[in-house]
Amino acid sequence: MKALRYFRQCRSTYAFWRGEEGAVLTEALVAVPFVTLFAVGILEFGNLMWERMQIDAGLRDAGRYISRCRPTSPTYTATCSEATAKTIAYYGTQTPATGAALRVPGWGPSLGDITVTPVSADGTITLATAHLYEASPLFGWLGIGAITISVSHEERYMGW
Repeated sequence: MKALRYFRQCRSTYAFWRGEEGAVLTEALVAVPFVTLFAVGILEFGNLMWERMQIDAGLRDAGRYISRCRPTSPTYTATCSEATAKTIAYYGTQTPATGAALRVPGWGPSLGDITVTPVSADGTITLATAHLYEASPLFGWLGIGAITISVSHEERYMGW
């Protein structure tokens, strides 16, 4: 009787190691960290591209504004300014409401700067900026250093 009980105990232990009841859990514990890392990487890369496109749109809007500014002449006083163009780039409007959100977090009048190159010999105005991307801790964990988004836009001067 004692031998039979010992045999049953050994058999159940053997069945535990040989059983397939925990296979799904084990596979999930192996796969989930990689899938999560992959998904977060895709979201981070998407956010990086979104910020770049928003900065590009801001420079394009500011470039369009400046390219249509009529220069000061003896009969006309210009009302356009680079400050207004930068405000358009940062906020999407020349008169943002109090507490308005920036187009791109961290890229604004006190944090970033837009370089405006006046009308050149070929009749174009160039705007350029560089913005340090504020990445999630994932990039630091993976050993990816700071990412700088550099954008420039060239617009033909039209005046009025």
